[in-house]
Amino acid sequence: MTTSSVFNDLQPAAVWTHFATLCAIPRPSKGEAGLREHLRRWAAERGLDASVDAAGNMIVRKAASAGCDASPGVVLQSHLDMVCQKNGDTAHDFTRDPIVPVLRDGWLIAEETTLGADNGIGVALMLAVLEDDSLVHGPLEALFTVDEECGMGGARGLAPELLQGQLLLNLDTEEWGQFYLGCAGGVDVNVARAGVPNVVPAGHAGLRIDVRGLRGGHSGVNIHEGRGSAIKLLVRVLREIERRWPLRLATLCGGTARNALPREAHATLAVPGEVFQELEGLLAELQATFRSELAGVDANVSVSFSSSTVERVMAPADQAAWLASLHAAPQGLQRMSVTVPGVVETSVNLGVVDLQPPAGAANFMVRSLVDSAGDDLAQQIVSLFGLSCTAAEPSGHYPGWAPNPASSLLALCRDVFRQEFGGEATTQVIHAGLECGLIGGKYPGMDMVSFGPTIRGAHAPGEAVEVASVGDCWRLLRAVLAACATGSLPVPDGR
Repeated sequence: MTTSSVFNDLQPAAVWTHFATLCAIPRPSKGEAGLREHLRRWAAERGLDASVDAAGNMIVRKAASAGCDASPGVVLQSHLDMVCQKNGDTAHDFTRDPIVPVLRDGWLIAEETTLGADNGIGVALMLAVLEDDSLVHGPLEALFTVDEECGMGGARGLAPELLQGQLLLNLDTEEWGQFYLGCAGGVDVNVARAGVPNVVPAGHAGLRIDVRGLRGGHSGVNIHEGRGSAIKLLVRVLREIERRWPLRLATLCGGTARNALPREAHATLAVPGEVFQELEGLLAELQATFRSELAGVDANVSVSFSSSTVERVMAPADQAAWLASLHAAPQGLQRMSVTVPGVVETSVNLGVVDLQPPAGAANFMVRSLVDSAGDDLAQQIVSLFGLSCTAAEPSGHYPGWAPNPASSLLALCRDVFRQEFGGEATTQVIHAGLECGLIGGKYPGMDMVSFGPTIRGAHAPGEAVEVASVGDCWRLLRAVLAACATGSLPVPDGR
């Protein structure tokens, strides 16, 4: 089945037609220009007012339907970019190649790459709204942000007087039947250390060690599940080898995105030639240990080695600083929330490491519902690396979205859900970054709610979206827009 034909029989057709376009046009973070230009032309052909701001965000405005001009303005918001992750043996170029999904048991899946349902389905829903003149709605602004997955650059650069709407519907969450009214804030910690390349010691042979087979996933949504980190497991392997034999590290590379749990990592090193015979047994033992520790979560982890060419290795002091610090560095869930039961409060993900003899770098992404707790964890990481005089600096802080259980928009959304689906939606706070926190800081009176379809495996190959839940989202979105336009929803204060 081809990329286009897989969408032929999916409903609602308007939404899936737009998502097919998003699969065909590359849209990595900071590489959304081609898609944005396509959408700008699309809007112009339909007589819609489209503009691009200084940060690269696109805003498309649509006048209210007949008789709804005085209704509160609604902002629909999603981000254009997607996380670009693929399996190591997949020859996919995210700057050029289309995403190739398959349909299986009611789910649309990208088997070897990320699908981009996060947040492409939200974008597709917004485009379907903009082109459907049969809908009842007040004044609409569709805000398509950029660079969300690499630091929320679009939302960070959004001008505070650009939007006129009083209500915001963010379409970037991943569990159908839940309305989100809060999210974690975040901060990166970037680590860097210059090194001094050394020659390979006499009698040493080069080898490569790979840790693979992990599930990966979203560093916020999946962080509490105890999934393995390929980087942390590989560091454990290297420390075990160090304890037994002379080891000279050449390179250590793992992870490809700050907000994705690292699925694969590899290192090249030099060891005495006679070690090779004993190394196979040690790695088999470590693989068994890891599979036991990660049983039921990441039991397919593998540890393997092969011969490799090594031309330079790290200086002993650089190797010691990196391996000790990465071994001791925090990873994963740090604390559950007391005020929001069942939700992660604070976590950290060691998302990317790239160590070479001349220099090395690593990135940690800290998330927290409590800004002070996140800032303190970031400073703990800075202090840890400071013990070896390795530079570490927090950057890119973005605020969380403080929950407002008394939100009038939330109450309306829950009423509409009840009327449309005959049941109760739940409310949730997500341990992931939504742009609502940054947007709310610039528009403090704006009432905001987030919802979306059911997505599994975001930020990892095999990402999937439940087809039926997309149809439910479309039905809900149309009904909520009509209720905002025709109901008695109060205009939020401060706007």
